[in-house]
Amino acid sequence: MKQEIPTYNMKVVVQETGLKPDTLRAWERRYGVPNPQRTAGGHRLYSQVEIDMLKWLVARQGEGMSISHAVELWHQLSDEGVDPTEAYLGSSDSPEAVAPISGAQLGQKREAWINACLAFDEARAQRILAEAFATYPVETVCLELLFQAMYQIGEGWYQGDVTIQQEHFASSLALRQLEALLAAQGSNARGEKILVANPAGEQHTFSPLLLSLMMRRRGLDVVYLGANVPLLRMSELLDQVKPALVLVSAQTLRTAASLKQMAEYLTGEGYMTLYGGAIFNSVPEIRAAIPGYFLGEDLQAAPDAVQRFLQRPPVKMAQHSLPAAYEAALDEYRSCRADIDAWVLHQLDGSPWGSIHLAQANIDMGDNIEAALQLGNMAFLSESISWVRGLLVNYHFRMPEVLLRAYMETYQQGCQRIMGRNDGLILDWFVELLRSPEFALIERGDSMLPA
Repeated sequence: MKQEIPTYNMKVVVQETGLKPDTLRAWERRYGVPNPQRTAGGHRLYSQVEIDMLKWLVARQGEGMSISHAVELWHQLSDEGVDPTEAYLGSSDSPEAVAPISGAQLGQKREAWINACLAFDEARAQRILAEAFATYPVETVCLELLFQAMYQIGEGWYQGDVTIQQEHFASSLALRQLEALLAAQGSNARGEKILVANPAGEQHTFSPLLLSLMMRRRGLDVVYLGANVPLLRMSELLDQVKPALVLVSAQTLRTAASLKQMAEYLTGEGYMTLYGGAIFNSVPEIRAAIPGYFLGEDLQAAPDAVQRFLQRPPVKMAQHSLPAAYEAALDEYRSCRADIDAWVLHQLDGSPWGSIHLAQANIDMGDNIEAALQLGNMAFLSESISWVRGLLVNYHFRMPEVLLRAYMETYQQGCQRIMGRNDGLILDWFVELLRSPEFALIERGDSMLPA
């Protein structure tokens, strides 16, 4: 049974909790906790229960929770007849500590958090996260609740069931939580530095941010740069940080091409480069085009992989030059791209789809054609036929399927009309695309096109 008799003075509490006397008095005044008794001389006396409560509140602060929310959660759990210090299983100093987890309960919290985000109910979403962090280890909540929830929401967006506004709202909440946890974890000056960055154009930061958090919780010294990091003045950064390895990630074909450029520079300068991301999982053939080490498909196992690579001596990576046919096609396509876009817009002017959506489709189509050429294999686009179709039909452009084939054929004709002798790689890809089972069954839909 825990000691509820107030016997400890403030000096003991300060030593036990690491809190300053001013902080203790401020919490007592603002939140009513702790609630010490007074001696005849007016000195505060605290019980072991209050010391345990203060340690619990400090731990929640360390996870990024505000003190007001932590106090509110303490009272909520206590009112439900639950001892918060026993319910919380994530306070182990070892980040690998695994709690006995009920998958059903965590799944329910995940669904509840998703529903709160889709309803733009920030207070409820934050409350659900607070309850989860008070019950499960940090890594478990981040991987099984936040990571899986964002994957589900992303799939819903891709299928057209979740709006871009809902996806952005959920992403904002999730990223703020991870950033708070990373900041609360603090940096570690011990050991070799690990540089984490997204290449130019890559805005998705959830996975690299989560990996940075997991590595810091293992005591690794992480320098996290965030999204859309250009190569400009990269040498100055490397000279200053002197990382033992650099970790970069990309989620799309377009940013995989950008990552390739960054990896070529880093490995050329002698830096060990690790990379990962969704595009390398869905189209594994792209890995052969990247000079560096693939981190693996399992984010949870990534910190172990990083630690293994830290023990390896740097190895000079072979640089793969782009085939001459691809270099020529890339140069010509870039010089003709604006004219191709204008021609497609003119040909489809007056279509049910609308000029704004057509212009956006041209941007995405062009970016991905350039990326495939930069990566040296147009087949990377062929591997993503389902993605191309889903992007144009399900995404917020909402292109009708009967118009989709007409758009592809029109873009193909634009390339054929405007490009010169280096159009073969692109035209061959369009032929393959339009002959694929997914597109062959789609009628052209001429009745929907302008006369």
